[in-house]
Amino acid sequence: MSAAALTWRQLRDLRLAEFEQAGDAWHQVSGRADADRVRVDRAMAAKLRETQCSESAEAALGRLRRLSRNFQYLHTECGLARTALNGLAGDLAEPQRQLKQALDEADALRFTVHEDGSVAYPAAPARTPSGDQEAPGGRARGRLLQERSPFADTSPLGPLNPHAEKAQDIADRIGRAVLTAAAVDARYARTLEALRAAKGLDVTEATLRDVARDTAAVRDAAGHHLAAAVPKDADPAARKAWWDALSEEQRREYLDVAPDLIGNLDGIPAAVRDEANRRYLPLLIAELERTGGGSAETKLEALRMIQARLDEPSDPPMFLLGIGAEGNGRAIVAYGDPDTSRNVSAYVPGLGTKLDAGFVDDTMKRARDTAVGARDVDPSSAAIVWLGYDAPQHGDVMSTGDAERGAPAYNRFMAGLSTTNAHADPHVTAIGHSYGSLTVGTAARQSGGIPGVDDVILLGSPGVGVDRAEDLGVSKEHVFVGAADNDPVTHLPTRTESAIGMQFGGSTGVLLARDVVDRGNDDVYFGKDPASEAFGARRFKVDDGPRMVVEGGLFQAHSQYFTPDVDAESANNIALIVGGSSHKISREEHR
Repeated sequence: MSAAALTWRQLRDLRLAEFEQAGDAWHQVSGRADADRVRVDRAMAAKLRETQCSESAEAALGRLRRLSRNFQYLHTECGLARTALNGLAGDLAEPQRQLKQALDEADALRFTVHEDGSVAYPAAPARTPSGDQEAPGGRARGRLLQERSPFADTSPLGPLNPHAEKAQDIADRIGRAVLTAAAVDARYARTLEALRAAKGLDVTEATLRDVARDTAAVRDAAGHHLAAAVPKDADPAARKAWWDALSEEQRREYLDVAPDLIGNLDGIPAAVRDEANRRYLPLLIAELERTGGGSAETKLEALRMIQARLDEPSDPPMFLLGIGAEGNGRAIVAYGDPDTSRNVSAYVPGLGTKLDAGFVDDTMKRARDTAVGARDVDPSSAAIVWLGYDAPQHGDVMSTGDAERGAPAYNRFMAGLSTTNAHADPHVTAIGHSYGSLTVGTAARQSGGIPGVDDVILLGSPGVGVDRAEDLGVSKEHVFVGAADNDPVTHLPTRTESAIGMQFGGSTGVLLARDVVDRGNDDVYFGKDPASEAFGARRFKVDDGPRMVVEGGLFQAHSQYFTPDVDAESANNIALIVGGSSHKISREEHR
């Protein structure tokens, strides 16, 4: 309905419940279609594959696949109709409420609201310099509806009627409500009009593209309605309570139409986040392909690689708990279900990490290796890599800013893990590697520490911002350190030592400065050396790795802690801690 056609009476008398009832009817059709699809897939096609092997069986399976796609198409399109109708009702509710409030005020003041939305007010006594006089009545029209009204402002000349200002306010609010409702109606009309099934009995590639367009159109129209209900600023426990209170139909709306609204929401169950992000990932890829620019190609390569990994069988099973293109890219990947596992770890990567091919090939593999090792210790284990912040890329590694910005996000994520885990007291391990150890340390210094964490593992650390292990929110017996002697990051001198080293020997001088300035010094760039006796953590054995200069190792010793093929002892110790058997680790002397 256009703005020119919609009247305030129609908006006032609109029965929004009828839209919701119509949406429920579409939902019933959608639900039946989905149930029929499941029946075709599980009861018919699966049984046929198990019992028959022939050309005719293959032909029958082809027809069943087509039928399944048809039911899936019907399920999706009917679900979109339901979402659009519910969104329409939701978005019209506020302008209707505003209109009724204005009409009630007009009635209480004995004003008359005319068909065009103008408001007539009666005569009233008015005080003037020459004494009290009666100010005649008049009519105010909404400034937003001037083009629609055939009446000019009929307020007569003479004393100002005390009702005039209030009448103008009411007329303006009526106009705003009507125009807002008309815009909502037009937006949804275009969306609903586009929800037309193509002719024929087969779901083609063109049909599937049409589904994607329809989904995007419904999202554009109903996105505000869906987003407004999401408790974005609530804590993870409140978000879980919100999700649990939704009906199954409401949950499907978010998964089908707006998966990006919940895929990165801490406190939502892992299986739900995984499904949402799997649905959102192709949309994110398409958006980056369309917009391009900057680091888009780097991120696109990583996203396509993640998509390929998701399409492959995985043991432990892979869960995509977060994905995004903001900053240097975001990705949170779990191996094993973090909601059903008794032991869960969340690893924060450090310097140079971003959403690129290296993240998928190397950083994600570290989490998988940890999960595999921990499941050998206790099968009820899962391991996560958390790229939920911008890790420093180059020279900014010497700043604490990225860690300070990342720490609150990491704590929210960890609070979400504790909220959704099915065990009353799961065993949770925070792992920080390289600069990621500073991020973990910074998170631990936040009020209340890292939610739910029992153990902390620091690997290749340049310092964590505290001088004692017990300052990380757990007892020092639950802080574990892996520091290869040939890992240069674990020997980074303090800021003062760095300045002196650069003056006398460039980069080589920086690495040697700590012994020149203060032999036996146990301070590193971001505080006390976590591998030192003064820090007080439990240091476990790792392979020393190749020496940086003599053996051409460069930073290899900094990057092998998680990898069983290169450093079996370190990987095994990490797995023992994550799997809940830290008493079995092999110990190393402090520095």
